[in-house]
Amino acid sequence: MSRMQVIAVTMMVVLNALDGFDVLSISFASPGIAREWGIDRAALGVVLAMELIGMAIGSVLLGRLSDRIGRRQTMLICLVIMTVGMFMVTTVSTITELSVWRVITGLGIGGMLASINAVAAEFSSSRRKHLSVSLTTIGYPIGAVIGGTIAAQLLKTYDWRSVFYLGTAMTVVCVPLVYLFVPESVYWLAHKRPAGALEKINSTLKRMGHRAIEALPDFEEGHHKRSLAGIFSPALIATTIMVTLAYFFHITTFYFVIKWVPKIVVDMGYEASSAVGVLVWANVGGALGGALLGFLTLRYTVKSLTIAVLLMSMVMVTIFGRSPDNLAMLSLASGAAGFFTNAGVVGLYALFVHSYPTHVRASGTGFSIGIGRGGAMLSPIIAGVLFESGVGIPGVALIMAFGSLLAILALLFLKMAPEEHEMPLPAASQGTTPQDR
Repeated sequence: MSRMQVIAVTMMVVLNALDGFDVLSISFASPGIAREWGIDRAALGVVLAMELIGMAIGSVLLGRLSDRIGRRQTMLICLVIMTVGMFMVTTVSTITELSVWRVITGLGIGGMLASINAVAAEFSSSRRKHLSVSLTTIGYPIGAVIGGTIAAQLLKTYDWRSVFYLGTAMTVVCVPLVYLFVPESVYWLAHKRPAGALEKINSTLKRMGHRAIEALPDFEEGHHKRSLAGIFSPALIATTIMVTLAYFFHITTFYFVIKWVPKIVVDMGYEASSAVGVLVWANVGGALGGALLGFLTLRYTVKSLTIAVLLMSMVMVTIFGRSPDNLAMLSLASGAAGFFTNAGVVGLYALFVHSYPTHVRASGTGFSIGIGRGGAMLSPIIAGVLFESGVGIPGVALIMAFGSLLAILALLFLKMAPEEHEMPLPAASQGTTPQDR
């Protein structure tokens, strides 16, 4: 992979880190919001779910937009939406206003997630595709760790609004970075053939160190025009259903940990800054788990790895629910739970790349993430209702851990297709081998 390809994939890691912080900003701020506005756990569960509703809609609609107008333009649009949503949260004074702006922020995050996955795959060599997507996905917990560490310090001095000021600033910085360092995908240009496609492809190929091409490659008639409907074709519909169900079920478990850890720790009598610290450890574990799974994909099949970590996810979330009232033990248990729950998400993202060809990759990924976000949306609400009905932390954790088990059952019915052979890049001027490219 050339320097330009590495930079493009690295930018996807940065954008996923931004998404990680933006999603978890409400979790970092939730203890302060609950205290200032006097809302109970059930109402807080609804607030925590709001950006997930937006993410579900954004993943489907803006994921499809990414396949229609391009990865780069869609990411820039999403960054603008996220910037406006994050900033406006600092101006609200009611739960309704807060919910509206969190939904809007979620729209941008959802569209960004679908585009990121596609770009990481399409700027990678075939051999390193799953690794690149996996490393991109661990940007999510990395953003939560770095952002959460800064947020914990801010919350010692300022109120919960400071978390969203930080998120706004970081989102604004990413706009020029994407504009400068992430060109449009060569594969998207070749499939969609917009005006000037050949010139744009050759410009990007030159930056990648490859020679120019004289004409656009030939594809099956109408291939480049298919979009969302393609994922429901006879060849893909079973795959679409299975990967979407797996993501839906596992994400309920993942977001239980992500959304409720700070409130659980605060209710044990610890300060909000300490609660954020425990959540940071969950994301440290998540980053390590995702990275390890990514490197293991170079040796083992993605499906087998994903099933294994999903099983451990169920076990470790259950153990977290039985952790003693001790900050060190809570941090250790949340780190272990984060390790396996995020590794499961990373594995599922790699399965998206394997399952969907270029012309529907963002649409397919967006659909699976979007519908799957229904599980993310329900997760904090279900946990909140269970808490309010008198179920203790061990019982709630056990119930929510079953999402990972149901995801395993869905993957057992998933038939893996052979790796897609995408349009080969022309020989590089530096003389690299086809495998390296």
